[in-house]
Amino acid sequence: MTEQIEREIKLPYDSFAVARRAVVDTGARPFRPRRLQNDFLLDRELTPLSAHLNILRVRLDGDQSYVTFKGEPKLGITKVREELETLVGDARTLLLLFERLGFRIWFRYQKYREEFRHGDLVIAIDECPIGTFIELEGPESAIFTMTAALNRRSTDFILDSYLTLFRQHCLDTGSTTTHMLFNEP
Repeated sequence: MTEQIEREIKLPYDSFAVARRAVVDTGARPFRPRRLQNDFLLDRELTPLSAHLNILRVRLDGDQSYVTFKGEPKLGITKVREELETLVGDARTLLLLFERLGFRIWFRYQKYREEFRHGDLVIAIDECPIGTFIELEGPESAIFTMTAALNRRSTDFILDSYLTLFRQHCLDTGSTTTHMLFNEP
């Protein structure tokens, strides 16, 4: 098994249309069409993963499902962490299996995502209940090159997770919702 490292940043945008135009203008090629992603973060009470800033996620992504482990993030100019991910056949059964093993869903979030490629870089446009973001994932040099092509700077980088951004949004707006879902107020 090869070690997989995720290196990424987010850039905020005013709307999906503005973000998409910016990405298309860079010459990036469409990779995966826009679709709804439903993410479930799981943890356990005894020896919680979150105590070490690790994440266990099950994702329903259009007509596919994935299980992902993310290791503790290392924050610098970009966010870097171990990421182990695999395609699974039946996410609902996998969620039940994890429940039987003592894990519980503690946070859910949704986003519409469209993905592009530019060389080794994956460019995701994420439309979330709390805003629109472009996520750049790949080699650091490619992230900086694409950042410049998008007419942005490293001072625009967001290294926070969607969970952290959601919690800040709730503090800023006084919202008491517990999950970042499109159908919640």
